[in-house]
Amino acid sequence: MTHPVLDKDRRYVWHPFTQMKDHERHPPFVITRGEGVYLYDDKGNKYIDAVSSWWVNIHGHSHPRLNRALREQADALEQVIFSGFTHAPGVELAERLVKILPKNIKKIFYSDDGSTAVEVALKMALQYWRHKGRPEKTKFASLENGYHGDTVGAMSVGGVELFHETFRPLLFETRRAASPYGYRCPLGKECSPCDAECISSLENILREHHKETAAFIVEPLIQAAGGMIVYPEEYLQKAAGLCKRYEVLLICDEVMTGFGRTGEMFASERAGILPDMMCLSKGLTAGYLPMAATAVTEEIYGAFYDDYETLKTFFHGHSFTGNPLAAAVGVESLKIFEEENVLERNKPLQEILRDGFESFRDLPCVGDARTLGMVGAVELVKNKKTKEPFDYRERVGLPIYEGGLREGVILRPLGNVVYVMPPYVIKQEELKHVIEVLGRLLRGFSVS
Repeated sequence: MTHPVLDKDRRYVWHPFTQMKDHERHPPFVITRGEGVYLYDDKGNKYIDAVSSWWVNIHGHSHPRLNRALREQADALEQVIFSGFTHAPGVELAERLVKILPKNIKKIFYSDDGSTAVEVALKMALQYWRHKGRPEKTKFASLENGYHGDTVGAMSVGGVELFHETFRPLLFETRRAASPYGYRCPLGKECSPCDAECISSLENILREHHKETAAFIVEPLIQAAGGMIVYPEEYLQKAAGLCKRYEVLLICDEVMTGFGRTGEMFASERAGILPDMMCLSKGLTAGYLPMAATAVTEEIYGAFYDDYETLKTFFHGHSFTGNPLAAAVGVESLKIFEEENVLERNKPLQEILRDGFESFRDLPCVGDARTLGMVGAVELVKNKKTKEPFDYRERVGLPIYEGGLREGVILRPLGNVVYVMPPYVIKQEELKHVIEVLGRLLRGFSVS
């Protein structure tokens, strides 16, 4: 039977992170509309979006306030070059961000998505040191299991081999410290939760190579695409101290963790640290439009501020930098946080999520259960005692994904890790339903 959308999808579209041959047996679902936590397909089925549509949809789908802000801005101005021109939404969003970011952050540089926010930070860090008379500081440090995007610079500082190994010839050298992965401790210890002893790996790198290291980039408190690895605030605090001691810039990639996902507005705030740079996207526009920001200190901004002939200009930009439509939605999203007290409203949801995932810990297929804020994850293992993982070719997450869809819940596993990261408008009974569905799927999961 033909389908007007799917037939053309197969003919013309190449989907991200998808083996397209899979669509021969598992065609994509045709989504026609969204409302709140629900997505609706062309057959009238509805699904709870338990992954916030790739972690971006923080206030739910088709939010009336965001819809109105977008319509009103479209009636006034949809796009203008952001070099030599400015506009009220872009300025207001920057002002509001600076007021809620760590106190040392003073300037906002806009771009298009998380990867480009990271590219901007890497280029700024390198050029900053050149302007400071330290041109030898051209290298970067990062973490194993880190993920910072899919452009070349972002991949270079990433540490997920499944995503990055193919492109190794394109990437620049980066020194990677051990991941603070408590369940699979790099020091071989039984330390789940992590006790941050593995900070020694980063310390050794910075001690030996700080003279040539421009920056250390890290996903604060949760390594997301690397497996929803939750690690303690103490590690991040120690890392920030090391960066300060060795004169290495600290870049916090808050593309996923920002805008309330860890329980505070930003993970850096939760840990009480002051990054030199922060990369923001995803929740910045609540999933409505592509937009990103690289937020920096006055010190970094000042190193570029000079007469034109000195060539200290930051020569980087995007056609849609500071797009008025995206900025207007971003402003309204921040108003929703403030006026509806979203972070406080989320606290009971966080407790439900934590208790639910803790209840999975004793299941035969669950090696580890971890939660932080509005993120919950379980790691599936073949052998609970030895922690033997499943081979990626076994695709153990697929039956969880398919089973969730049958029960009206969208769950998109990361390899052997199944996670829940819902929009903040999810009701308590809806979240309990998601956890009940996942629990049934896990209890029916065979490790043989």
